Amino acid sequence: MILLVMVLTAAPTAACGTEPEASARPLAAARSSAAPTHSAAEERAAREAALAAYSGYLAASRAASRRSDPRHPELVRFLADPLLTRVRLVIRDAKEHGAVRTGTFVSDPTVTSVNLDSVPATVDIQDCLDTTGYRLVYAKTKRVVPGSGGSRHLATATATRYPDGRWLISYGAGHEDQPC
Repeated sequence: MILLVMVLTAAPTAACGTEPEASARPLAAARSSAAPTHSAAEERAAREAALAAYSGYLAASRAASRRSDPRHPELVRFLADPLLTRVRLVIRDAKEHGAVRTGTFVSDPTVTSVNLDSVPATVDIQDCLDTTGYRLVYAKTKRVVPGSGGSRHLATATATRYPDGRWLISYGAGHEDQPC
């Protein structure tokens, strides 16, 4: 779970929800007993919004990791707790050790499930991340941090729709033991 965060961020910071965006919480989980009432268009829109949030999460994490900036403003635009705090902690840890992320990684996400009848609504995403070109390096020397090599592996994430209508990535996990 933290591996995806570490791979994508390379240094977080603990933010205890001080920004208004970070303090927004999804509605309490509850299942609807009624039959699904959502159209194919609504499901398609949810898929697209969730994938856009996931893409934004990856981009924001890369940007924050390149700068070792756990408070990068784009993070709160695409992430929610508990993932937001975990990403910030990973970025802060790398920063404290003088490390930053360099390079790029390749992402190929797909939606595995859409649940618009739950409260809050969720979309599950599966991705094959190729992080072989994404390195954690010491900022001063540009030497690769030992043990930080990348791989091609499965990653999963959950996008949650918040009461204000935003889709945010609230959960993410890297499964390095599952190559893709």
